[in-house]
Amino acid sequence: MLTKKLISLVLLAAVFSGCAVNPVTGRRELSFVPEATELQLGREHYAPTRQMQGGDYNAVPEINAYVSEVGQRLAAVSDRPLPYEFTVINDSTPNAWALPGGKIAINRGLLTEMNSEAELAAVLGHEIVHAAARHSAQRLERGLLLQGAVLAAGLFSRNSEYAGLALGGAAIGAGLITQKYSREAEREADYFGMLYMNRAGYDPQAAVELQETFVRLSEGRREDWLSGLFASHPPSRERVEANRRTAAALGPGGEIGRERYQQQMAPLLAALEGYEAHDEGRKALEAGQLDRALRLAEQALAIEPREALFHALRGDVRFRQGRYQDAVTNYDRAIERNDGYFHFYLQRGLALQKLDQPDRAERDLKRSAQLLPTAPAMNALGQLNLARGNREGAMQYFAAAAESASPSGQEAAAALARLDLPNNPQRFVEVRLGLDRRNNLLVEVQNRAALPVRDVQIAVQLADASGRLRRVPVRLAGPIAPQQSVRTTTGIGPFADTRELRNVQAQVIEARIAE
Repeated sequence: MLTKKLISLVLLAAVFSGCAVNPVTGRRELSFVPEATELQLGREHYAPTRQMQGGDYNAVPEINAYVSEVGQRLAAVSDRPLPYEFTVINDSTPNAWALPGGKIAINRGLLTEMNSEAELAAVLGHEIVHAAARHSAQRLERGLLLQGAVLAAGLFSRNSEYAGLALGGAAIGAGLITQKYSREAEREADYFGMLYMNRAGYDPQAAVELQETFVRLSEGRREDWLSGLFASHPPSRERVEANRRTAAALGPGGEIGRERYQQQMAPLLAALEGYEAHDEGRKALEAGQLDRALRLAEQALAIEPREALFHALRGDVRFRQGRYQDAVTNYDRAIERNDGYFHFYLQRGLALQKLDQPDRAERDLKRSAQLLPTAPAMNALGQLNLARGNREGAMQYFAAAAESASPSGQEAAAALARLDLPNNPQRFVEVRLGLDRRNNLLVEVQNRAALPVRDVQIAVQLADASGRLRRVPVRLAGPIAPQQSVRTTTGIGPFADTRELRNVQAQVIEARIAE
């Protein structure tokens, strides 16, 4: 259910934006997200979303330049001028996505599945339409209206900028790109994407063939496709037939670019077995099969030594083995080849922390957090500050990390409770008032700390029969487990009804960690 504040924000946005003509379809439609917000969303979330998806591919920079060239050729004939950008994501999952404002990405894994420049144009044209026709923004609007999205407070603010410590803010872009588009949006993206192909000189028949391939793969239920492109762009026979009709209406002819595409993708295809070894190595590492993970990392490096991910995999294995200096050496090599991916700095910073090199560790961890704020980086920075005696700085980092439910976030939440609960118990222990069956005052205490608490002291303030304020102490011995609530009756009363509780106040004045 929408909160009153959210409803006010949506209505306010509707008043100021109102109806607008969709620049692609020509239809008038209600727009809750103004263009300035679309552009801002794209600017703010393009980089962190790419980081979360695997970082930019740069082992062969010419491939990124080629994809961008094809994308800009299509963007030049689109119906809406936007600051379009096109980037290749270094991930094997076949996928492509668009953020509001024309920020578009395509995964390395999808590039190796296509056969021609015209097929690439079909994918990029489709994503251009999603941005140009406001489909990405419409998904956000559906979220605002149907789910009460947490974005609302920031979306309509004056020039909102997400703070560097806001882990939740960094994940917003990922939420935008994983939602499914409506059937109507997919049909529009197919149709106008083919029109853009035709305007740019590509053969729109390639979009038909590509969609046929997608349908076959979806029917075969390939796992990597199901977790990638098909999750947000489900193919169907209906779409194939619609594309076929569009291609017939546009007429034959146009560039295919098969040889040019194969030539550009040759380095990727030559390294394909290396990426497969890397992906298997990652799975082995997660399963604790360190020797196998190391062998697969070496196999990948023998095929493509320019790929930073392969060096980082080797470093991650060494880290897990406790060989921290060797891990640092491998992360050095990864950063030499790609200095723009958060994982390399994060892991090197954690390894340097293990080697008792706090200054170097802090520099790497801060650089990692600039690229993508994560719970492990914030937790480690909290530990470094605590070791230096900077309690306030440590608490700020621990509080940021504690937003995450990950192991690092839980560790940070426990550290924060140890530091802050003795001085500010009310931040961690919540008290609510009610009446028991005899209409005496009932106190309910909830432990919101990450650790069990005991000896909770509460001061209840109320007026006596003569109108004088008095304070009554209430104690709960505990222990009270994290997120657990405990009730106790106080014997204060009786009250006529709960309305009289408006004149009663209760405050947690003391609590202890039960460790």
